[in-house]
Amino acid sequence: MKTFFTALRLFSFLAVLTGVLYPLAVTALARVAFPSQANGSVITTPAGTPVGSSLLAQANTSPRYFWPRPSAGDYATVASGASSLAPTSAKLRDQVAARAAALRTAHNLAPDAPVPADLLFASGSGLDPHISPAAATFQAARVASARNVSLATITSSITAHTESGGLLGEDRVNVLLLNLALDQN
Repeated sequence: MKTFFTALRLFSFLAVLTGVLYPLAVTALARVAFPSQANGSVITTPAGTPVGSSLLAQANTSPRYFWPRPSAGDYATVASGASSLAPTSAKLRDQVAARAAALRTAHNLAPDAPVPADLLFASGSGLDPHISPAAATFQAARVASARNVSLATITSSITAHTESGGLLGEDRVNVLLLNLALDQN
């Protein structure tokens, strides 16, 4: 019995240490060192109304806005994840063909016009808030027409919101931040 009570005390101590004290300490440190990120990187309007997180994609089909990458989990954080379809999957091939046809139709393009890959394939998490500059440029004419502004204005906004991928990454555009900037103009 002595061994049992020793193990129970050790278990209780470690449970409190790793299950309560450590998470509280890390959360407190994060809120002090990285307040925006610790609170979800929430983007708000000037009036203080939250409109989304700069870390998560949001479904959007309005022609006035740039569209994010497709999501296997319908942009839900609980169902976050990839489709797990193999590259040889007929279902994946059909999904990509349907997405390409829908994009070509929405952008008044020929049936064989090339479409950027990141607008055809869902990201690994299904919540990637970024698209490539090529995917943003692909959508620029549609957005300019829907907003009744010049293509140069939209292209300039894309360039201003392109984030560098650094040494090993690729350049990217945060869709939410770009759309909010267009709304402010």
